[in-house]
Order: sequence, then structure tokens, then C-alpha cells
Amino acid sequence: MRTIGLIGGMSWESSAEYYRIINQEVNRRLGGVRSAQCLMYSVDFEDIKRLQHEGDWDSLAEAMRKAALRLERGGADFIVLCTNTMHRVADAISSAVNLPLLHIADPTADRIRAAGFHRIGLLGTAFTMEQDFYKGRLLERHGLDVIVPDEADRRIVHEIIYKELVLGIVSPESRQAYREIIARLVERGAQAVILGCTEIMLLVSPEDSAVPLFDTTTIHAVAAVDEALKSD
Repeated sequence: MRTIGLIGGMSWESSAEYYRIINQEVNRRLGGVRSAQCLMYSVDFEDIKRLQHEGDWDSLAEAMRKAALRLERGGADFIVLCTNTMHRVADAISSAVNLPLLHIADPTADRIRAAGFHRIGLLGTAFTMEQDFYKGRLLERHGLDVIVPDEADRRIVHEIIYKELVLGIVSPESRQAYREIIARLVERGAQAVILGCTEIMLLVSPEDSAVPLFDTTTIHAVAAVDEALKSD
């Protein structure tokens, strides 16, 4: 079994889900009391959140580089960045270590294409929904047509993530708000919706959408197990 190197803490709520899913999936496949061989370096999200909203992506890249180097020195065989937004600095991580980075958008796109969808709604932080690092990869590498909510809905999605979900707060009112935003994406032609923030799976389930939802947390975690158990 390869050793998974997890960069977590963004937020720890979703990182805990990664750890749970990875270990459950390893046990499901291997049986007995088997569990994953992994390392996690967890950052202080308060610092990360501040730098994100200040737009200081150079400092964020440096923080992620340092985290990846710690995992490499600890014996990780590949890197899993347990967040969608921080894939904004994925290239900086890849250039810092001699380990592959399992990019969260790639297994997500593979699942979507295998299901036969090509026009996809995207929910996430404002950074993920508005900047090109995520949407661009889905389009250029995987041929997916990505649509995002309008400005007012993007603000709602973003604020619920940072004011509630990263703190583990799950409210019926916020779930209803997300349901309505998803419905508006469907009205605009979305055949399915990417839950493109690793905390959204805490709030939204398949019952909240008329179209399939692609939970990046679960997809990414399962892809990490695929990589860890891959034959040499």
C-alpha cells in the first residue's frame, strides 16, 4: 500500500471526512481491520482564510509548498490536497516536491464524463466559481461546459461556506438556499452539479437536487485509495 500524503485543515471539518472515507474505503476493499497508510499535515485555517480574502496567493502557495515538503520528508508517496479552492496553487505544490499531486478536478471530471454529462453546474467558494483555475481545467482537459450561479447566488454559496460549514454549522435555512440555487442552475441547463467545495457535502445530499450531484470530497478520497492500492 502506498502512503497517502494529505494536506488538510481547510477546513478540518472536511479533512475529517477525507480521513473517514479513505479508511472506510480501504477497509471495504481489503477487509479485516485494514486501514489506510497515510500522513496528514493540517494547517491553521484562520491564516489560510485571511490570505485568501486578501488575495495573497503567493503566501498561500508558499504555505502549501511547505506542507507538501513536510509530507514528502515524512514518506508520502503522493499528495492529496483536501480542498478545492487551494488547487489555485496546485502548480506550486507540484513544483516543490518529487511526488505526484492527485488533482481534485480530474477524478471528478472522469466520473462526470463516465455518466454521460457535459454541461455541469459548479458550486464552491467565490474563488472556485469565479476564477479560471478550476473551470478552465474542466473545460480544457476534460471538455466540460461549466456554468456557475449568478452573482447574488454566488455570494450566498460563499458566505454559507465560510460563516457556517467550516465551523460545522448545518442549518435547514442554508440547505433550502442551496436547493433553490441548484434548481436555478438546472433551469439554465445543468445536467448535474459539482459540489466543488469539500464542506458542501455536509449540507447537501442527492435528495436536495433534481439532477445528480458530484461530491468532490468523496470522489477525491476514493481516488486517493485507488492510487494507494495501485499495483506497481
